[in-house]
Amino acid sequence: MHPGMPEKIKEIINNPEKLEKFYREDRRSFESDFEKIYPEIQNSETAKFWKTRLEYDNAANQLKKIFGPDLFIMAIVCLFAGFLIKIPEAFNFDGMRFHFIEKETGLIIFLALSLYSMVSDKRLSLTNIIVTLLIFIASGFYINLLPYSESSSSVKLVLIHMPLLLWCLYGLVYIGFDLTDYSRRSDYIKHNGDLAIVAGLIIIAGGILMAVSVALFDAIGIPIGKFYTTYIVQIGFVSAPVVSTFILKYYPALTNRIASIIANLFSPLVTVTLIIFLITMTVTGKDPYNDRDFLLIFNIMLIGVMAIIVFSVSETSLIRRQKFNELVLFILSIVTIIINLVALSAIFYRLGEFGFTPNRMAVLGSNILIFINLILITIDLCKINFKQSELESVELTISKYLPVYIIWTSFVVFILPFIFGMK
Repeated sequence: MHPGMPEKIKEIINNPEKLEKFYREDRRSFESDFEKIYPEIQNSETAKFWKTRLEYDNAANQLKKIFGPDLFIMAIVCLFAGFLIKIPEAFNFDGMRFHFIEKETGLIIFLALSLYSMVSDKRLSLTNIIVTLLIFIASGFYINLLPYSESSSSVKLVLIHMPLLLWCLYGLVYIGFDLTDYSRRSDYIKHNGDLAIVAGLIIIAGGILMAVSVALFDAIGIPIGKFYTTYIVQIGFVSAPVVSTFILKYYPALTNRIASIIANLFSPLVTVTLIIFLITMTVTGKDPYNDRDFLLIFNIMLIGVMAIIVFSVSETSLIRRQKFNELVLFILSIVTIIINLVALSAIFYRLGEFGFTPNRMAVLGSNILIFINLILITIDLCKINFKQSELESVELTISKYLPVYIIWTSFVVFILPFIFGMK
């Protein structure tokens, strides 16, 4: 959402002349932002007229756009990603198939997303495009030159964190390398939520199609299960994010209501679940101090809840203010801080008992960063609930904090393995 435009639209919604002028100044941004704020102004007759007008214009041009160059670009990028993921089979490197997929999947997905964004949007300078491609190439060489071993925790951490670093690089491409516009960072966060929804639906639909296809061919004595899994599933998996981005580009309103519903439903449900979980954990005496697997699950849950908070804030800020949702987010952030404190105390306990390892150092660093971020978010949510501050302040806090995660992820990827001698 572009800063100032939604408020300007609401301000002049009953002034047709100014609204028309505003629309002609930046049609693409106007259409996108109008669709997002429409629930707030839908009672206005002028708003209803503009919605009909924009939808008619879009319908008239949609087929022409969809079956134009962008569809061709999407298809080429998907084929390219599919070829890359099948390199072991293409060059008969069957022995390296599993390790190749483990190392390269994240690299291929974010390279494909970045390529599609660069070619279809045409916003980046040639310098930025070259730098982006060089970083992807360097990342590919780095991750493949690292000595891989099942017992090497530090190298496994690189495999986990490298996709996160490439996600940040794709974010730079998405925002046009504009590091000063925090609203674009917020747009990127929301884009990822929408992308996850659409890609998830595509993968579910693909799974249903696979089950039906395999069953039908098995019924006539032709087993296609192995072929389907080896080729269609892998190529479809790395292509799904690009196809989802294409869908979101031409149907931006597709996930608006779905995303808002998910944000409104999941936040209260997750809050109640976490409160019950903490009470149950206390009553049963189960703790993460002496159970390594439980601590791992605990941290995965913490990261998941943090993602829900960020996504919910992004979605809630797009609709009219709802005090209940804002209060739920505030309570959820407090509960998550409590969980984070339990996780941190367990990590410090295990460090004292068993010493430093790559895994413990990585988990400790990420927990500290999440804890600080949660504190900042909770302070903002407190001001929103009790001092009439705006929810956009939380988005700004999240956007400003993103570089901290990038620095830490870079440390885990490029420095941590050498500190521990690749062990």
